[in-house]
Amino acid sequence: MAALVLVGAVGLSGCVGTGDAALLDGVPGDQRPADALAVIRGVADTLASGPGSRVATSLQLASGGTRITIRGEGVFDHTAGVGELRVTLPEDPGAERAEPVTEVFVPGLLYMRNRGAGVPADKWVRVEVDSLPDGNLVTGGATDPVTAAELLRGARSAEYHGEVDLEGEKARLYSGVTDIAAASRAAGDEGRRRQLAVAVGAFTVGTVPFEVYLDERGTPRRMRHEFSFAADGDAGPVEVVSVTELYDFGTVVAVRLPEEQDIWTGTVVLDQADSSQR
Repeated sequence: MAALVLVGAVGLSGCVGTGDAALLDGVPGDQRPADALAVIRGVADTLASGPGSRVATSLQLASGGTRITIRGEGVFDHTAGVGELRVTLPEDPGAERAEPVTEVFVPGLLYMRNRGAGVPADKWVRVEVDSLPDGNLVTGGATDPVTAAELLRGARSAEYHGEVDLEGEKARLYSGVTDIAAASRAAGDEGRRRQLAVAVGAFTVGTVPFEVYLDERGTPRRMRHEFSFAADGDAGPVEVVSVTELYDFGTVVAVRLPEEQDIWTGTVVLDQADSSQR
């Protein structure tokens, strides 16, 4: 099954600092939210109650001095949990530029087109997310916004850092640590519970440091999570930083699911990188 996902395709091989947000205030005591932990645990509900948006993702992986970045762009209906991303893999030197992988997200399923691995470019691969080793938190090459927000339900700690400038707009910056198992127990529905339960054993550490930027309504504008995988052999741990950004709220989201005849039912060819992740 790992042949179907993108992290295996490029090799788990980043860890970066905070983005371009700048602190605007010193957070006087009377301006602090009464309960930062409650705010963070409620992010998923706030997101689900709001309009759809455009989404930009980046997944940075670092291991043994090697660093790669996978980027995605698309749209997402946060209430329905449905969205579409076009995910761009890093280019191999001297190789022909590859077309982005199209990913369609629906609750419990991931559809991928132009994945390669012996699948014709006009066919889709359909994957049950709870069949993936990490519940598709990162193996699809992006953390979708609903999953990123659901992870925050398991927050163990949270701190409010005040208002910051986030790409020209004011946002409230929080940081802390969330727990994947706790997020699974607190998930908004049974499908998300199963997805996050699968992810519990996928990482070397079950707790995930995060940074979250919220607008005045409490809607997330940027979510950043740090994961750690055990690498094969003596390569050391693989550090993964996933960033999910949301903008243009109110965007009309129209996602067309693949027709049954467009789903690939043939053999998926494993390459060396994929085989190492089986």
